[in-house]
Amino acid sequence: MTDTVKIVSPIDGRVYAERKTASGADIEAAVARAKHAQKVWGEVTVRERAKFLEHFVDALIAKNDEIVPELAWQMGRPVRYGGEKRGVEERARYMISIAEESLKPTEKPGKEGFTRYIAHEPLGTVMVIAPWNYPFLTAVNSIVPGLMAGNAVILKHASQTLLVGERFAEAFKAAGLPEGLFQNLVLSHDHTEKLIGSGQIDHINFTGSVEGGRRVERAAAGTFATLGLELGGKDPAYVRADAKLDYAVENLVDGSFFNSGQSCCGVERIYVHADVYDKFVAGFVENARGWTLGNPLDADTVVGPMAHGRFADLVRGQTLEALRKGAKAHLNWKHDLDEESSPYLAPEVLTNVNHQMAVMREESFGPVVGIMKVADDAEAIQLMNDSPYGLTASIWTEDLDAAARIGAKVETGTVFANRCDYLDPALVWTGVKDTGKGGALSEIGYANLTQPKSFHLKHL
Repeated sequence: MTDTVKIVSPIDGRVYAERKTASGADIEAAVARAKHAQKVWGEVTVRERAKFLEHFVDALIAKNDEIVPELAWQMGRPVRYGGEKRGVEERARYMISIAEESLKPTEKPGKEGFTRYIAHEPLGTVMVIAPWNYPFLTAVNSIVPGLMAGNAVILKHASQTLLVGERFAEAFKAAGLPEGLFQNLVLSHDHTEKLIGSGQIDHINFTGSVEGGRRVERAAAGTFATLGLELGGKDPAYVRADAKLDYAVENLVDGSFFNSGQSCCGVERIYVHADVYDKFVAGFVENARGWTLGNPLDADTVVGPMAHGRFADLVRGQTLEALRKGAKAHLNWKHDLDEESSPYLAPEVLTNVNHQMAVMREESFGPVVGIMKVADDAEAIQLMNDSPYGLTASIWTEDLDAAARIGAKVETGTVFANRCDYLDPALVWTGVKDTGKGGALSEIGYANLTQPKSFHLKHL
């Protein structure tokens, strides 16, 4: 029996697209195709795999003019930003470029009479469960290296961005990728959990909520499948007294409100040294006034709707709770479409906040940011660590040695200095605490998508 999944567009609340979910028989057939294709693909050289994957990137990028408005209809990002083309190309091509070096056997010299090395073999079938907020970028992080490492890949995309999976499939077909190696499945939650728990999947990469990650772990229990989980976040920024304030303001406003705040590594809380606090807040609020809300199909729109009204209502609730507890709202203007249950939510800046307020401790994933005054580095570190999450943290200072010292004490997966909200494919993408486990991209991403195999050969 199959059901249907509907994409309800945040632009106007209408059903933008509808797809049938895969049946149990469809899923079994897909897994069988993946396993068959992977056996052959695993014997293909890394250099040959790279040719297919480069053609895939070319084919996907060539469709960007169609993809951009499609993304706006599905999840609300304004067309002015041009989709995810630049990041997808940067990440995919980088991972292709390092594959041969990352996947070659690791030799262990120095023992006379023996040849010793560690090979890096494919895991088998990799399942990617991708989210809607950066639907191409988050998926490509595992799909491209997964295939380059010799695995087959099954993609289950978020229901809000189902058409993204189809775009991947079209690009792989155009690139001539062998049939069955990449498959896009529309799955119900029940069928997703059954597939994870079937023992037929060798690695699952999931990006989503903390509770979603727990469900994936429970479903995979006993299968011995490896997991990569990128879950919640509450990423902090610390502006030191020696920061270049205009630069910090511009970049932190962008880091807070880009994509309507729906960024995995978006800035959700800012701590500012007392010596520059007033000046920073004044500049931040003035800059934020330019981030106006509107229809994402309009080329002049800076902030589009959130992906769903319930996400916007969560942010509204956190903001109202903070105001009741004494926070001050600095923008506090409403758009015609900004009302309860509407996905259209204008950005907001809060001060007089503290860690007894949900907006400073719980994930918001929307266009609101709280700014707190701190006395010194030690207080900033204590507050940055006062969170169940740890994906990224940014430090704004001209003293990079100080940034490194502070960063070493912050519980996070990535430390930025003088930048934020960016993913460098040369560095592993990982988190600590409730943000998850495992790591994507860089050579470590390949280590997590392969199985080590030791060779200990004695000469006679």
